[in-house]
Amino acid sequence: MTRCILAVLLLPVVLFAQTPDRWRTEYETSGYLRTGRYAETVTYCQRLAHASPWVRYESFGTSPQGRDLPLVILSRDGAFTPEAARKSGKAIVMIQSGIHAGEIDGKDASLILMREIAITKERAALLDHAVVLFIPIFNVDGHERFGPSNRINQNGPEEMGWRVTAQNLNLNRDYMKADAPEMQAWLKLFNAWMPDFFVDCHVTDGIDFQYDVTFEMEPYPNADRTLAAWYERTFIPRMIADVQNAGHLIAPYVVAREDNDLSKGLVCSTSGPRLSTGYCAKQNCPALLIETHMLKPYRQRVSATHDILVSTLSFVNENTASLHRVIAEADARTKTMADASDRPFLPLRYELTPAFHLVPFKGVVARFEPSEISGTVRRIYTSEPQDTVIPYFDVFRVTDSVRLPAAYAIPKEWNAVIERLHWHGIRTERLTRDTDVAVSIYRLNNPQWQQRPFEGHHAVSFTPELLHERSRLAAGTVIVPADQRRAALVAGLLEPSAPDALVGWGFFDAIFEQKEYGESYVLEKLAREMIAKDPELKKAFDAKVASDSVFAKNPYARLNFFYQRSPYRDASLGMYPVVRIEDRAAMRALPVTDR
Repeated sequence: MTRCILAVLLLPVVLFAQTPDRWRTEYETSGYLRTGRYAETVTYCQRLAHASPWVRYESFGTSPQGRDLPLVILSRDGAFTPEAARKSGKAIVMIQSGIHAGEIDGKDASLILMREIAITKERAALLDHAVVLFIPIFNVDGHERFGPSNRINQNGPEEMGWRVTAQNLNLNRDYMKADAPEMQAWLKLFNAWMPDFFVDCHVTDGIDFQYDVTFEMEPYPNADRTLAAWYERTFIPRMIADVQNAGHLIAPYVVAREDNDLSKGLVCSTSGPRLSTGYCAKQNCPALLIETHMLKPYRQRVSATHDILVSTLSFVNENTASLHRVIAEADARTKTMADASDRPFLPLRYELTPAFHLVPFKGVVARFEPSEISGTVRRIYTSEPQDTVIPYFDVFRVTDSVRLPAAYAIPKEWNAVIERLHWHGIRTERLTRDTDVAVSIYRLNNPQWQQRPFEGHHAVSFTPELLHERSRLAAGTVIVPADQRRAALVAGLLEPSAPDALVGWGFFDAIFEQKEYGESYVLEKLAREMIAKDPELKKAFDAKVASDSVFAKNPYARLNFFYQRSPYRDASLGMYPVVRIEDRAAMRALPVTDR
């Protein structure tokens, strides 16, 4: 194994003999110690495009500080548009680096790989059955917050970018809510190209171990069952074998069940749709997360990323037909969920079960001692390898699910939400006239807001209550049919219980605000009149006073008890404005036009 690792680490030196000096990257010319700045990276990509007819350089958007978002498209047939790529029948692969701009291994690995494909052509075969999109730096503003102290946990490069954007947003928490201009541009790019395979390059934090690279792909129920089974059976074993043969130690993404006690085991990691791989799962796009290990030398990490990218593209080229087939089948299943006679449940939330199996784990010996600094236990890793067998928990059970309606309906005034649906590529229609229809509507009770902001929002939680009524939907109401391939994404955005629903992020917070009130002296009189007419109301009030000491001591709450049961209350308070149209025939009868 030592010889294999040494061979991998010396590989770039061999490539230098075959690569003209003008095509060596800043990473290579620095002796694998530095990464190039934004301008150097863009210039290198533009030079690739000028030198090779297989390469096109584009910008897919602009950052808040005015930098172009770079995109490099590689195609041997000139298929440089989504339409041309789809017409070619080749697989579309998107490889993304620098979403966390301090974790920049993927950028340097991608620059080398693009050169190997289009300039030296030793890997030209990777374009035989694929069109490849490279995003060398996603978080371009964060990339230029450049310095040597941006990643305390990370062993190189000498200087690097910052984790978040100029607006202090973590792009890898923004895929659903899409607050950042960079993410809005990315969503338009992704949904125009609709890749068949996605790769996101990162560097891990966390515990120390022997592996130089780890990975994650979303399991069921976070991804379509058959699609997940396909890449678990075919792609993952092949990729692991390739990377091991290249001299690396690779493992699934390492998450300890209890941080300081690996004997308690590891847990299978999954990502919510706010993160890249979780988002791609909602789009039925296989997505690979690469996490090189922070403490390994930069050269070793870039090499590992490069070798995984080569393996991935090789596999996709060899399995294009089956990849297209399983995605098409997953899309068809998703599209017909709302139409199916049994209307299967769509999982929204899930948790690990106690089930586990034993797996080998290549850790390192750690010792623990009391710390006078932190006042707790200090963990100290040694350089001594420790090969063990530990439990691995990877069996999930669904804890919340929903049956898709025939369609959702959104009043046209909620334009920030409607705009996001369009960024996500979701098909919508609009009512052409006022229409009465039976709907299901959620009342969101007991709203509670998170005290500290997270990604610019104070998240809100509530208890949803589903009601059924007839409603008049106004002309211009946006109808979101559920019979589309993005139906799981639709539910993830619009079902209130979904973990990244827009209502949970606060996009509908105004519905919880009471805007009309009664003066206390008016409500005192109203309360007495109501009690006189309804003795049961008096019993309910007395019971509330007796059982709830906070309520009993709050004069406003006591008076509001009666106001909220009077004809003067706001009947729409806490009512979620997005309604469900359950009946397929009623949905099809709606007078609509395309958006």
